[in-house]
Amino acid sequence: MRRATIIVIDALGVGALPDAADYGDIPECNTLGNVARASNGLHLPHLGALGLGNIIDVQGVPPVAQPAASFGRMMEVSKGKDTTTGHWEIAGLVLDQPFQVYPDGFPRDLLEMFIAETGCGGFLGNRPASGTEIIEQFDGEHMATGFPIIYTSADSVFQIACNTDVVPLETLYRWCETARRLLTAEYNVSRVIARPYRRTESGLKRLSRDRRDLAVMPPHPTLLNRISDAGGRVLGIGKIVDIFVGSGITHAVHTGGNSEGLELTIRALRQQLDVSTLRQPGVTSDAAQCELIFTNLVDTDALYGHRNDPAGFGSALEEIDRSIPAILNSLSTDDLLIITGDHGCDPTVPGTDHTREYVPLLVYNLRSPAVNLDVRGSFAWIATAVAEWLSP
Repeated sequence: MRRATIIVIDALGVGALPDAADYGDIPECNTLGNVARASNGLHLPHLGALGLGNIIDVQGVPPVAQPAASFGRMMEVSKGKDTTTGHWEIAGLVLDQPFQVYPDGFPRDLLEMFIAETGCGGFLGNRPASGTEIIEQFDGEHMATGFPIIYTSADSVFQIACNTDVVPLETLYRWCETARRLLTAEYNVSRVIARPYRRTESGLKRLSRDRRDLAVMPPHPTLLNRISDAGGRVLGIGKIVDIFVGSGITHAVHTGGNSEGLELTIRALRQQLDVSTLRQPGVTSDAAQCELIFTNLVDTDALYGHRNDPAGFGSALEEIDRSIPAILNSLSTDDLLIITGDHGCDPTVPGTDHTREYVPLLVYNLRSPAVNLDVRGSFAWIATAVAEWLSP
């Protein structure tokens, strides 16, 4: 059975795109390059052997004479620099209209409808903010009132944070579903994100495993639909199922972080994953003519990029690197492996938001010679490559 695996290292940008200034980003943004410099070099021997250091200058990761993978960069054509836009373009769907952002918070009439329909009684926040900062600011008032903490960012997101000792997960999810329904085309918000957290002995801790992303339905079929409609299996690992609202995905599993995402990807490649337990609604069979494993590794973005933590970002990359041998050893000649990013989130530049950047491209197959792919004109290059690979 032919298989393709796409691993998205969330927010791994490799330099500002020519139109970065249009998105409020400085020309110096370069997530991978700046993280490496801030870390006094990264130890990524396995990604380096694939050709990561051949794409751009990465301190500690020198270029190699004979990389094991084809290497290059990709430009984003779609209007935006968010997770949904990036992943949709990887799957072949290019957006010519950006999602709407709310730098001054959400309109009062929208929030009044939200309060009326959820019965939550009120809200706290309603401004662009770092998630960790805003829950620290409002947790006391949230504990006293039970009002949800609502915030956004430079991206098109409506985020709802609740302490699960005050608001049960089921209630938070229900509130997010209400928000998703209210955020119609008039508001054009890409994602509603449930951000549960809890107070622990070491402070407030966001519960990554219980995070949920409610994206808008893709307006057109993607690579995922084409594969599943043709009798293939599409396994989403991490937040993939949320990004595509389940469209085209036959099997899915959420993860609590990169370690679990890497482990599940390896188990899937080794056929050690019981996919029958991961079957999505409406899917009646686990049999497949071909398979796409689509993994998102979110920690680089959520835990480190947005928190201006280059050291943490670098450590997360080194963790991913340590899993590369197990991934490669699980591949056969019928496997295509693609490693890439979906946008940037440079933790070394001003601000805490995504950055409009090129993303890296590593393409590996045991029987294909490595070539310099240079710059691909769209993330959708991946959709074309995977479709061709999986074609009978």
